[in-house]
Amino acid sequence: MAWFKRTDKGIKTSTAEKKDAPDGLWFKTPNGNIIHTRELKNNAYVCPDDDFHVKIGSKEYFEILFDNNKFTELDKDMKSGDPLKFSDTKPYTSRIAATIDKTELNDAVRTAYGKMNGLDLVVACMDFNFIGGSMGSVVGEKIARAIDHSLKNKVPFLMISKSGGARMMEAGFSLMQMAKTSAKLALLDQAAIPYISLLTDPTTGGVTASYAMLGDFNIAEPEALIGFAGPRVIRETIGKDLPKGFQSSEFVLEHGFLDFIIDRRQLKSRLTTLLNLLNN
Repeated sequence: MAWFKRTDKGIKTSTAEKKDAPDGLWFKTPNGNIIHTRELKNNAYVCPDDDFHVKIGSKEYFEILFDNNKFTELDKDMKSGDPLKFSDTKPYTSRIAATIDKTELNDAVRTAYGKMNGLDLVVACMDFNFIGGSMGSVVGEKIARAIDHSLKNKVPFLMISKSGGARMMEAGFSLMQMAKTSAKLALLDQAAIPYISLLTDPTTGGVTASYAMLGDFNIAEPEALIGFAGPRVIRETIGKDLPKGFQSSEFVLEHGFLDFIIDRRQLKSRLTTLLNLLNN
């Protein structure tokens, strides 16, 4: 016998009265675990069931790191030019404008300064949503100016990398940023100002070959893809299968290219401890 019995047959709710669940209310991890987005945010965008680190951008990292999400952004209005008049399926200027409209970002990196657990800190954080986090002239210039701010005020510098590499639409102008940022970091080293490089998923190409691997401490999030060329390119070049977990942060740590791997939920507290040790 049924517990409940419908007295009126058929659905009586009109289409206009139906309510849909809003988009983005739930998140499903690659392992199939489902979590409410509010709980995900409160857990530093890490799924508590399987420790999966969701890919996030500068907005979320600034929320996690800066006290009360208070910070002052540097050079926020800087945008890319088009010195090469580049065009592929669409002109570079049109691609930049469309990406700005879609992401509400002006380029693939944001730089800011503020306090982290009371300690002064300058942060440069890349956004993969902006043309794959590719490094163009604006990215290099904003990072260089953020380092200048660290030098002028003698404040530690944190670089959060998430990039597919150099931006092909800017060709040599993009590759020049590798040398420019590396030279600026050398000045930071001479001034004995701490530089911490956090590599997140993915960090590849010219970014890996320059500032991402030049930290006093090179650290990474779990299971992040870190390398120069991608695994598929390497496999096709050498004609052999690659080891399990190749180019994961765990693999890179095991082979001596990282100092340690850090869970995002512990990022703020461990960075604070590290900076206190360096300052003392």
